[in-house]
Amino acid sequence: MNIIIKNNKIGIFLLLLVGGAIIYYGGSRESEQQKSELIPVSSITHGHGLALDREDRSKLYIATHHGLLLLKDEKELYRVGSSKDDYMGFSVHPTESNIFLSSGHPVGGGNIGFQRSEDKGFTWKKISDGVNGPVDFHAMAVSPANPSIMYGWYQGTLQRSDDGGIAWKIVNKDILAVQLAAHPKDENIIYASTPNGPGVLVSKDKGVTWSDLSDDLRGGQVAVMAINPREPNKMLAYAEKQGGLAGSSDGGETWSNVPEDFEGETVLYIVYSPHDQNTVYSITHKNSIYKSVNGGEGWVKIH
Repeated sequence: MNIIIKNNKIGIFLLLLVGGAIIYYGGSRESEQQKSELIPVSSITHGHGLALDREDRSKLYIATHHGLLLLKDEKELYRVGSSKDDYMGFSVHPTESNIFLSSGHPVGGGNIGFQRSEDKGFTWKKISDGVNGPVDFHAMAVSPANPSIMYGWYQGTLQRSDDGGIAWKIVNKDILAVQLAAHPKDENIIYASTPNGPGVLVSKDKGVTWSDLSDDLRGGQVAVMAINPREPNKMLAYAEKQGGLAGSSDGGETWSNVPEDFEGETVLYIVYSPHDQNTVYSITHKNSIYKSVNGGEGWVKIH
């Protein structure tokens, strides 16, 4: 699911991805070497998520419709292994640097369920089908405060796991979540960006009950919200009511516009660097990647 917010007069429409694309993938069974190599690619296609390597700040991962990509040194672009699966949902473990988590569609169609990689995305193992699955989580989040707690949104329901993704239960059937963000220090708090009236919702009981986060966002669509992991009161969002990118320094209660138009493109994902709280990356609906070194106030296109 993607929201496109056009900056000229903030016209908005919603693209709902209801199924996986079926792509022919020929060739013989892949070797172990093929699974573990970086394969050069020329472009990003349909980015679904971003993550920084916790051990190596030169590595930015991009979950896409056609596999997991790696942007190295903000220059070279690779596919991680040979998989071209569609990773609609993607998260990295907040403390274990080798562990990645994903959901989405296999290259041949259907749903992946919830899966885990222990080698930074080269190989994957399904952990669970989720509830009423195999699931295709279009939004996912892991609690940095308690990494055993995980969330996924699938077919109108919010699911939660309290044991690292093995067992799941439905905790809410009412919210429509474009993106989920867990509070860095409080395991009870989870946020949901929405394509409808509330803008951003917040739950303080692990996703069971929800309330509007801010009057400054209410009544408009929000494509993404990100939380500074070291200073959780600082947040960034791409929101209709704010005319695009906006920042908050009081935990999301009030917001103000950040004057950056991203060349007229809509920001779909934002991630703070785990190495430097002032470094932030974003990706747009046209798969352009931008970088900020001052906490989101100014941006430079790097790919």
